Amino acid sequence: MPKQAQKDAPSLTALRAEIDRIDASMHALLIERSEIIANLIAVKGTQESGSAFRPAREASMMRKLVERHRGILPLDTVESIWRVIIATFTYVQAPYSVHGDLSVGEAAMRDSVRFHFGFTVPFVPHIGAVGAIAAVAASKGDLALVPATSVAGSGAWWASLEGESAPKIIARLPFVERPDHPASLPVFAISHPAADAVAAEVEVFSVRVSGWGAAAARTLAPLAEVIAEPDGAFDGAALLISVPQGQTVAAITDALVKAGASVRSTALVGSHATRYTVAR
Repeated sequence: MPKQAQKDAPSLTALRAEIDRIDASMHALLIERSEIIANLIAVKGTQESGSAFRPAREASMMRKLVERHRGILPLDTVESIWRVIIATFTYVQAPYSVHGDLSVGEAAMRDSVRFHFGFTVPFVPHIGAVGAIAAVAASKGDLALVPATSVAGSGAWWASLEGESAPKIIARLPFVERPDHPASLPVFAISHPAADAVAAEVEVFSVRVSGWGAAAARTLAPLAEVIAEPDGAFDGAALLISVPQGQTVAAITDALVKAGASVRSTALVGSHATRYTVAR
């Protein structure tokens, strides 16, 4: 390196001082954020448990975070930090627990819970989605995470979400999908939704059909994501259908009928934001 360049380059001491300044600034901003949350609690007049989840806002925040991120710090780290900040401040506003269904594997579910909610929020394990959902139904503001994929022996757990007062699917995690995500297990987040905070880009329906078979499954494959479980008669099925933006449940059920199935019932059991995919 030329002598002039060496002379102009900042010293290690100066660089470390800059790092210390930035660290102190980040901590000060977290303290400032906590003061705003304290004011928010005071305005609400309560710190009791209740639904403080804002899935639409959280999805929007994570998308913006990804879009503006640059530099050598891995996106995984940035996403995890923000997720823990969001989840912990939500917990401060309205304490809650996360109930996780371990039937898909304990390690994968724990990774998802801790990545998205940190270690301050209590984690309650369950074997089976039905138990996790029942715990949420009996609570005021708890959350359940259940696999967003078919799991052998799980049954049609989404039937527990039917009914106006039942908990609903409010999110699909991770919000940001990419290869090698450290918490890549796809899960549905289930809670009592706040009406003004719902992300409704993808609507999720519980659909019961007769005449379910390979033809009907092939028909739905390009239209929507489907989890199917046997239901009732030998050709009956309980379906959990995620209807993407731009598609309708009416079009889905029409396609089922044309494929030879009979639709016995449909019920909206939640909604969530469209998945945001990042290529690596």
